[in-house]
Amino acid sequence: MYSGLLVRKGVIVSGTDGKDGVKTWCWTLDRERERERHRGRVLRSGQELKSFLCCPVNRTKTSEISEQKLAGMQEQVRSAEMLLGRKKMKVLGVMMMVNFFILILLEVSRNSGQSRNGASKVLIPNKPFWKKQVISEAYWNREQQKLDYAHNPILAVTENSSNAVVTGWLNGTNQSNSCEPDMSVTTQVKDYNSLPGRFKDFLLYMRCRTYPMVVDQPHICRNKPYLLLAIKSLAPHFDRRQAIRESWGKAGRLANHTVATIFLLGNATAVDHFPDLSRMLKYEAAMHRDILQWDYRDSFFNLTVKEVLFLDWLHRRCPGASFIFKGDDDVFVNTHRILDFLKGLSPTKAKDLFVGDVITNASPHRDKKLKYFIPASLFVGHYPAYAGGGGFLYSGDLALRLHSVSHQVALYPIDDVYTGMCLKKLGLVPEKHKGFRTFDIEEKYRNNPCAYKSLILVHSRTPQDMIKIWNWLNDPGLSC
Repeated sequence: MYSGLLVRKGVIVSGTDGKDGVKTWCWTLDRERERERHRGRVLRSGQELKSFLCCPVNRTKTSEISEQKLAGMQEQVRSAEMLLGRKKMKVLGVMMMVNFFILILLEVSRNSGQSRNGASKVLIPNKPFWKKQVISEAYWNREQQKLDYAHNPILAVTENSSNAVVTGWLNGTNQSNSCEPDMSVTTQVKDYNSLPGRFKDFLLYMRCRTYPMVVDQPHICRNKPYLLLAIKSLAPHFDRRQAIRESWGKAGRLANHTVATIFLLGNATAVDHFPDLSRMLKYEAAMHRDILQWDYRDSFFNLTVKEVLFLDWLHRRCPGASFIFKGDDDVFVNTHRILDFLKGLSPTKAKDLFVGDVITNASPHRDKKLKYFIPASLFVGHYPAYAGGGGFLYSGDLALRLHSVSHQVALYPIDDVYTGMCLKKLGLVPEKHKGFRTFDIEEKYRNNPCAYKSLILVHSRTPQDMIKIWNWLNDPGLSC
């Protein structure tokens, strides 16, 4: 180790080795040059990083170092320091110039805006800027355009707006009594007279969403069910309802959760050649207390009416239900599997839950012979993703949001598609679940109890099948 070594900026000072008194001399070198030619240790002096190399020299030979070499080395150090200083000045100058030009651009932009709008005015449009819609020729699409306009916070026409101008195609959006036959459809739907009778009836009452309730169960949700089973049924289908009550729709406690069951009905009318079952239905409702009935014609095209009436009832009578299964009365449902599935959901997933056998990229059928035929005069376009085929499972929270948004969607004759339209309005997409087998399972597995253990829904099954499969799944000796 060397002791007594002192280096100042631009000065070379000698030192003495602690052992034999050998005199040393040191000089500064440029960092890069020193790295290429010498080995040494790096020191920091102030803010400069330099390398110092110290070499032992005999006392008798120190006089051999010429003053010219020392002066040259000092000059190199001073030159390097000056060059570094000039580079810093250049960088600082460039940054100042950039800031100067930015300030100029901002000032020019501000002055330009003020010259267009006045010294302190905000730019206000002086004419409509919303892109006009092309009015659809299809009746449902046109009705939906009216609803979109009416619920648009920017475009909505209010009673207090003195400048509101209602275009001709919006006239008639609000009827004084929407449940009276809308005779305007006879001229607004170009092929109305050639349509099948079920379409004529649907169009005449398309705007009606409220019907009197004949049978209610106001106390069924008193205990806030964890799972509410809402089953669409017809008055004559007593055997299906009873089979559900004795099997997968058995109300009460299941897997430590409260399960409630309700059946949704309209009127089975003589127009549809049904016998008068009103007394029998009244007795059934009093006995089981699980019937909800409204006074409307219970037909295929009115299943959408049943949907909106149920959502309204849920909003009033059962807003505390955690989850809802809504399905037909000809399906088998593995209620145990539903509860297992729900148990594994995160709170975020549960809030927007809507699962089933999801159909995507579908369009209306134009063949009049098909059950789901829809004429082009009624609807054009593609269907949104929707869950079909007998049932779907969704959260109570989402059900309440569906109730709210349903008023912004025109009634459509296919209820599953209508629900998909409401989901789209909420910005949601139903999720496909492989446990929903709406097109049945392979025939070779239909009598295998283990084939049903992992499923949620199978369509379709007879009342006898429902009871048989339920007994299979609840057999303690079943091993799969």
